[in-house]
Amino acid sequence: MALRDLRKVLSRVDEIKITVVGRSSGRKITLPVWFASDDRALYLLPVKGSASPWYRNLLKNRKIALGARGARWTVRKVTVIKSRSRVRKIADMFRERYGASDVKKYYSKFDVAVGLPLG
Repeated sequence: MALRDLRKVLSRVDEIKITVVGRSSGRKITLPVWFASDDRALYLLPVKGSASPWYRNLLKNRKIALGARGARWTVRKVTVIKSRSRVRKIADMFRERYGASDVKKYYSKFDVAVGLPLG
């Protein structure tokens, strides 16, 4: 799928499905996640931070597939973001997009984020 097609889909959805490979099982694991984006990247914020299972799986195998409305996109190498200031900015993007109360309700740890290039 072309990048411009992905951008169109992302503008019409509130959540996407990600697929990662299990670090022990080797199985594909798919789950819905929220996201935020800017001109450069799509950002994922693990609900339990660095303790989130899908994040821990991604550390072992940096390949991730995204899906929404029948569209799919695969990224072979993601950027792990550990900088406090960058994670804070990404969390703020999530608060703006989904509302501060919902982010507070669902997210318990803000120590890491994941970036996927959009250009």
